[in-house]
Amino acid sequence: MAATTTTGAGAKPVIAVPFYSMYGHIATLAEEVIAGIEAAGGIAKPYFIAETLPAEVLEKMHAGASLKPKYPLLEPAHLTEVDGFIFGIPTRYGRAPAQVSAFFDKTGGLWASQALNGKYAATFTSTASQHGGQELTHLTTMPFFVHHGCIYVPIGYKEPYLSDNGEVHGASPWGVSTVANGDGSRVPTEGEKRVARFQGEHFTKIVAQAVRGRQ
Repeated sequence: MAATTTTGAGAKPVIAVPFYSMYGHIATLAEEVIAGIEAAGGIAKPYFIAETLPAEVLEKMHAGASLKPKYPLLEPAHLTEVDGFIFGIPTRYGRAPAQVSAFFDKTGGLWASQALNGKYAATFTSTASQHGGQELTHLTTMPFFVHHGCIYVPIGYKEPYLSDNGEVHGASPWGVSTVANGDGSRVPTEGEKRVARFQGEHFTKIVAQAVRGRQ
């Protein structure tokens, strides 16, 4: 049974926002997603996906934001306590990075019991370039949700910014994304952050319908 804060008509959807962010781009989008969840009346539970690289390697990569997580580290059991989850996943060659895959590999017990079956899921991502695999990362993450029996929630084209070709931007009908540049110098734009807030709101409204239906 998915978690809600109360019983009866006033129950609010509880939504986890687990994310991994080496340079801070995904973290910026995550804060906007969280704001969108809360604006739509949901309860956001942010988690950081644990780092797997040693500090000396991250220093050579000029990274390290992941070594000082702002939120608790995600454990598989946390996903059983919520109604849905929006994963923030940066792209590595068109798929989730090893840190995220390592977490997914820890969920075998949840798969065996189908503890996540029927829960709602979504993703947001980032790439170094416009064609660095944003939509592919959404797509290649879906098998995780499918095997767990989760219901994937895209955003479609309800947010007008997705159809704006006047500037370089991330975001697609799959979910929000950003373009970071190869050296990480580009930060999420106001438009991308707006789509992130929209995704949080849209997801929360969908999940809220299910919560009300169970009541």
